[in-house]
Amino acid sequence: MVAFGQNPTPEHTYPRMTGYVGIIHPIVTFSEHNTVNFKDSYVVGFPMGLNLWKTAKAGFSLEIVPHILSEKGISRMSNLLIHPGVVLALGKGFTFAGRAAFETSGRYGFTPVLNKVVKKNTHSSYYVALPLPVRFGNDRPASATIGFQFGLSF
Repeated sequence: MVAFGQNPTPEHTYPRMTGYVGIIHPIVTFSEHNTVNFKDSYVVGFPMGLNLWKTAKAGFSLEIVPHILSEKGISRMSNLLIHPGVVLALGKGFTFAGRAAFETSGRYGFTPVLNKVVKKNTHSSYYVALPLPVRFGNDRPASATIGFQFGLSF
């Protein structure tokens, strides 16, 4: 029962579209030669995506991530990542995304991402995420990266 003067909490209807924007910082990449971001160069990505929730628990996600590389006083867009996948609501503000990865650098692979909403507002939320990109191809050794992402979902 809703008290007089209060609006009931609206139930979502599905399918439901949500979006997000963020900033991702790769921290360390493990490969033939390990690389630490911020040491000799700096890479930052700007993920933006849409989630199409089929149900309250599962959906499809498409993310696009331009990356900027800064080294030796010069910055440039170094890569564009196309990142389709599935999203699964785990409860208590946690979400898992399992993504395929296709990069304009010629690399490909997959990225599991664990996401947590840290502040929920009426029409938006702030989140943090731990992406773990694994990449292959382009005549380079396989690599795995630990990153940190934060952003705004709406």
